[in-house]
Amino acid sequence: MPAPDAPLTARAQLAALATAVGDGVSSSGFGKLVGLPVAPGSRPAAVLILFGVLDGLPAERSDHDAAVSRDLDVLLLARAATLRSHPGQVAFPGGRVDADDAGAVGAALREAREETGVDPAGIEVLGALEIIPLAYSRHLVTPVLGWWRHPSPVHVVDEAESADVFRAPVADLLDPANRGVTVMRGEGRELRSPAFHVGQGPEAHLVWGFTAMVLDALFDRLGWTEPWDATRELPLAPPPA
Repeated sequence: MPAPDAPLTARAQLAALATAVGDGVSSSGFGKLVGLPVAPGSRPAAVLILFGVLDGLPAERSDHDAAVSRDLDVLLLARAATLRSHPGQVAFPGGRVDADDAGAVGAALREAREETGVDPAGIEVLGALEIIPLAYSRHLVTPVLGWWRHPSPVHVVDEAESADVFRAPVADLLDPANRGVTVMRGEGRELRSPAFHVGQGPEAHLVWGFTAMVLDALFDRLGWTEPWDATRELPLAPPPA
C-alpha cells in the first residue's frame, strides 16, 4: 500500500532519476530504446512527460491495489486521425527543436503549450532523459520530465493536429488488466511492443508505439511496474460496437 503522500514521493523519484541522468550516472537509461539505429539527417526533437495530481477523476483502482497513488497522472494527447504521420496514435506533447528554442526543454514546453494549452509557468522541469533515436521519422528525441506544480486547463488547441487531450491516471496504466502488447506482422517478421489501455467507453484509448515503449521503460526504471502478461495481444483496431 502506497504512503499517503505518494504523489510527492513520485515527484521525488522522478527528480532523482532526472538528476542521475544529468550527472551521467544512469548511462544505460532506456536500454534498447537508446541503442536504436540513427538515421542519416536525423533532427533533434523533444517530448514532455508531464506528471502531476489529477484535478478530479482519480484512477479506477483502489489505493490498496495500485503501486502509486490514485491521484498521480500523466498528460497525453491523441493525434488527429487525418494526419499523415501516426494518425490517431496517443502521444506525449512534443515536436522538433526549433532554432529559437531554448534547447530540448524549451521545445518540449513550447510544443506542450501549442498542442494542449498547458501553462508552462506551472510546470517544474525536473530534467531531460537520454536521447532516443527514431530512424523511421529521422528524429533524435529527448524526453523531458516535468512535474505539474500548478495545473492549468488543457484542451485540444488545433483539431487538425489533435483529437483529444487528457490526463491519464498512472495507476490505471500500471494495472496489469490494462496491459498487453501490440503485434505487427509482415514480410515474415513480427514486431511486439508494450501497450496500455486507458479510459472507458468512447473516451478509451490504446497507448502503443513509441509512447508506450517510453512509458514501459520509465515505469521499469522507477520500480513502478507490476507483473503483467506480455503474451496478451491488444488489437490495434477497436473492437466492433
